[in-house]
Amino acid sequence: MSRSPEVKWAQRIDKVYITVLLPDARDVKVNQEPDGTFTFSATAGAASNFYELKLELFDKVNKEESKINVGVRSIFCVIEKAEKQWWKKLIGGEGKTPHYVKVDWDKWVDEDDDGRPDVDLGGMDFSNFGDMGEPADKTEHAPGDEKIKEASSEDKKETD
Repeated sequence: MSRSPEVKWAQRIDKVYITVLLPDARDVKVNQEPDGTFTFSATAGAASNFYELKLELFDKVNKEESKINVGVRSIFCVIEKAEKQWWKKLIGGEGKTPHYVKVDWDKWVDEDDDGRPDVDLGGMDFSNFGDMGEPADKTEHAPGDEKIKEASSEDKKETD
């Protein structure tokens, strides 16, 4: 009987990142079809347990442009989408997402954030703004402080 490895995923408008978490995987086989079928199999562990996975992705993919990297702790796949669009979820159809498929929050980018460059601060050093808003000399006052003092002293005179 085969086991299902843990899978994490994230996306951009043009690609999907799928990470299969399976340390010391051997005999790794990853296949993807243009229709969005993603299959994985490998053995791992001291007992050479067999792991298998078949995912019907949300939409079609570009098999030729996709990349796979087999590492010591995980198998990382960058899958190019056939059409540049955001997917609602990784798995297509109406079914529930399997319990072993999770969002990879370390790689996730919101739809609103994708494609926007970071704000260019023009090399400004913000370390000099630590006491911004505090007067350089504590005896200095902001404009209008005198009026506040006058009003408060007049209030005291009226109550006496």
